[in-house]
Amino acid sequence: MVSTPKVTGTVHAAGAVVWRTSGKRLEVLLVHRPRYDDWSWPKGKLDPGETIPACAVREVAEETGEDVVLGLALPQVRYRLDDGRLKVCHYWAGHVVDPDNPSVLARGEIPPCDPREIDESRWVHAREAREMLTRPADRAPLDALVDLWEDGVLDTRAFVVLRHARARKRSAWKGGETDRPLTATGLHDAVALVGTLAAFGIVEVASSPWERCTATVAPYASAAQLEILEVPELTEASTAARPKHAARAVEKLMAAFRPRRAADPASDGAVVCTHRPVLPTVLETLSGRAPRRVSAQFPDSNPYLRTGEMLVTHVLPRHRRGVRIVAVERHRPTA
Repeated sequence: MVSTPKVTGTVHAAGAVVWRTSGKRLEVLLVHRPRYDDWSWPKGKLDPGETIPACAVREVAEETGEDVVLGLALPQVRYRLDDGRLKVCHYWAGHVVDPDNPSVLARGEIPPCDPREIDESRWVHAREAREMLTRPADRAPLDALVDLWEDGVLDTRAFVVLRHARARKRSAWKGGETDRPLTATGLHDAVALVGTLAAFGIVEVASSPWERCTATVAPYASAAQLEILEVPELTEASTAARPKHAARAVEKLMAAFRPRRAADPASDGAVVCTHRPVLPTVLETLSGRAPRRVSAQFPDSNPYLRTGEMLVTHVLPRHRRGVRIVAVERHRPTA
């Protein structure tokens, strides 16, 4: 399972193996670096305060001009720099989306990189790409992508479960539970979540109607120009009284993932923001949509997710057994 790493002496970079289909061909997008005269995947180092998924889509946009949404995580590439530090490159499968996609709007304008860094990007057949890649280690993400494509599980969408950001303590708040607000840290983290949610292509925002949840997703909804769908069944009080109603609400949100044409990659992810006491019900409902090897990676002990943390489940809508979760990963507002 992918998760946001702790900040260490290790240098972290991120990018994507961007793919598309042309007939029965799988094509991927390579970039050429004139300084090294090599072919590689679009990638780059994190900006201060940037999350790894947000970095991945930004670097692809800078180096190729393409706006992408992240799908399944691919193998990392690790190597030593000249100064002896370890560099870890994080990769995801990525597919191109229209510039007017809400998740792209949430990212803001991303200027192109200097042509002295990247002077060409080229779509090539996956087999050709394997021969063109200069660094042998870069073949590992490609091989994994090809395997996913051949297995029919490459075209996924993200269904994100988000625990609200840090809120005022009950003992320090004179109002009720429905309007208990976020702290300054919580508000900061809510803004920091925007880049990660945008990277996974979120176009539907659902939330418990209580203030600390809606405030957590409000910055993203505003940036993406989306309305927040309030789901009363996902409040603490409602779930405690009627947990089956909460489970049905989650199932209804999952059922919105409709199969598309095989040549039309997914781009409509969703996020649902709720409370710690509700998480067991939500996670149990989702685990029923996952094979055992994937459900075993779900958090299974209190507090399940930390404040502001998200569980990204990768959903395959066309599975013969209905909507299926084929992978999961976890991310926090900042690296």
